[in-house]
Amino acid sequence: MKRLSDIKFSTLDLVPVRENGSAAQSLHNSLDLAQHVEKFGYNRFWVAEHHNMDGIASSATSVLLGYLAGGTSTIRVGSGGVMLPNHAPLVIAEQFGTLESLYPGRIDLGLGRAPGSDQMTARALRRERSGSADDFPQDVAELMRYLGPRTPDQRIIAMPGTGTNVPVWLLGSSLFSAQLAGERGLPYAFASHFAPRFMHEAIRVYRNHFKPSAVLDKPYVMLGVPLVAADTDEQADYLATSVYQRILALMRGQSLVQRPPVKTMEGLWLPHEKEAVGDFLGLAMVGSPQKIRAKLEVLIEQTQADELIFTCDLYEHADRLHSYELLAQVMKG
Repeated sequence: MKRLSDIKFSTLDLVPVRENGSAAQSLHNSLDLAQHVEKFGYNRFWVAEHHNMDGIASSATSVLLGYLAGGTSTIRVGSGGVMLPNHAPLVIAEQFGTLESLYPGRIDLGLGRAPGSDQMTARALRRERSGSADDFPQDVAELMRYLGPRTPDQRIIAMPGTGTNVPVWLLGSSLFSAQLAGERGLPYAFASHFAPRFMHEAIRVYRNHFKPSAVLDKPYVMLGVPLVAADTDEQADYLATSVYQRILALMRGQSLVQRPPVKTMEGLWLPHEKEAVGDFLGLAMVGSPQKIRAKLEVLIEQTQADELIFTCDLYEHADRLHSYELLAQVMKG
């Protein structure tokens, strides 16, 4: 049985844009956060591709990763993830081959099969390309060929990219990618930070379908976990209201810019919306270090996950830094 101190811990930054803030400020905060968690022993720092969302500034994912990798020295940096239906596999192979060439041994390529946007935005991204989620298995295979060793009959190469063997992860919030990751022998990251309902089933499907590969000899599971750590439970509950407001805005189709915390959510949401936000954040770790430690121990006991990747969308950047600092103390025991 795994103990909390055995588990690797990482950061997923959604590069949040706050009310009256700017994308530039958010991007600089992302690097500051990466440098901060690197000092506390976090394993990797990922950012995710989203489009047409005013509250998330990580749309040009590979460009941002170059900035983050250039400003850090040891932490792994990667995508959590690149939404592959939006791109030609060759383009992603060249981008991440370039990153791996510049920062060898530190780059991760996490892939998702959703567009990370609405359908109108997806069409604007792809234009005349016919890419869709249905092509995902073939696109993953094509991308991995570009990143693998060059073969004698290979007519198209990624340069940089060929022979870099950038580690590929499959990401998912349903069972499709869990099965595919297992069959391909790839590491799997489940999006339990927003879709906890299928977490246990996805882990089971992945492990049951796992076939050893050149990449992995046994399954490797990483779980997304929302985080709001503070010195006291009361302070954490207060800070978490910024997260609740953001998820509520997402469900209502409103602006996703971060809003400051409020004393109470009463009057801001309807009963069914409160329940829906609670379901969305079902795995959230909100509280003091003592409370979070107890909840994490239960999570590890139930899932036997290999790694946890935490996302923390607080209004004040200083509160985010402190939250990740407290978590590091919890994880190290």
